Amino acid sequence: MNIARSFAVTKRVLRDLKNDRRTLAIIFVAPILIMCIFGAAFAGDVKDVKVIVVNHDKGTPSGSLSDKVIANFNKDILNVEYSSNESDARAQVQSGDGYAVIVFPDQFTQSVSAKALGKTSVSQEDVTVRVLADKSNVNVANAIIASVNGALAKTMQDMGRKQLFSLDASEAIYGANVQFIDYFVPGIISVAVWQLTTLLTLISFVGERSSGSLFRLLASPIRESELVSGYATAFGALGIMQSAVLLAVGVLLFHITIIGNIVIAFAVIALLAIVSQALGILLSSLAEREAQAIQFLPLVVLPTFLLSGIFWPIESIPVWLRPVSYIFPPTYAVEAMRAVILRGWGLDKIFPDIVALLVFALVFLVTAAILLRRRE
Repeated sequence: MNIARSFAVTKRVLRDLKNDRRTLAIIFVAPILIMCIFGAAFAGDVKDVKVIVVNHDKGTPSGSLSDKVIANFNKDILNVEYSSNESDARAQVQSGDGYAVIVFPDQFTQSVSAKALGKTSVSQEDVTVRVLADKSNVNVANAIIASVNGALAKTMQDMGRKQLFSLDASEAIYGANVQFIDYFVPGIISVAVWQLTTLLTLISFVGERSSGSLFRLLASPIRESELVSGYATAFGALGIMQSAVLLAVGVLLFHITIIGNIVIAFAVIALLAIVSQALGILLSSLAEREAQAIQFLPLVVLPTFLLSGIFWPIESIPVWLRPVSYIFPPTYAVEAMRAVILRGWGLDKIFPDIVALLVFALVFLVTAAILLRRRE
């Protein structure tokens, strides 16, 4: 081997890289960005979860035990609001404006005091705090229950007594029989559709440019908007078929719980496929060849993997970073899918998510057509 010739090749490669700013950015900037996102996404537990407290406890002249328990709630985890009516509090959670209702019975303080004195006539219901959670989000529900349980234990510890009351979290407003796999599969379906459809469209469209087919089409009377819409229809149809296959696998192979209308769930994931191919076409207008198209892979895969609530809840992402989650279309698809599948919601309640996905698709396609016209 001639070392001089080998070194000459090395110099040529490095010189080419020096002139390719996009590749240099991928090599040096992308790893830093990925590390920062990973570190931030994994930085903490579930935080700032809205719960509604219904405190019927009448207390005693010396104070209320329920107030002491509430004071011991982990304020980083639970964002407490109050309601005087349990039905109203339930309605808030059912509408998605909260994750749990925490109910203190009206004789809570007196009953706990009586139990501490050894009285056996105390009803168990009067010393039981109930947590009615939205268990469709397993991680968030577990964090709420653990936080309330910890507050109860700390209250007794501060009083120097053994556990005199109990926690009942058996009743669920949503997701009574939901397992983690039921929560997990909608995220898997969404990320698979998002990544595969976007990358397939991106590489295929760039391949058309590299082979010259795109230029021949543009030399014909066809307009840029017609070309983009034609590609969008073709790849959108493929994405919809892929969505149907993945949803069928989730139902037949993993036996996921589906409380709502499966047709609506399919419509959501099919809409995400349309958004994905629209993004693929948009990104393809920024790439000259397949090698450049692959450079968009970190942009498509990693931020959505970490920030879209696919594998862990958005509530576990630091509060300052959460708004970033909503610039990624899969965030809306995952939320809508889980709301339909695990809560039984209809189109009326997931309408904002549907509108957001439609806006993404429209913006991506229009921008792709404009960029294509300018380039050609």
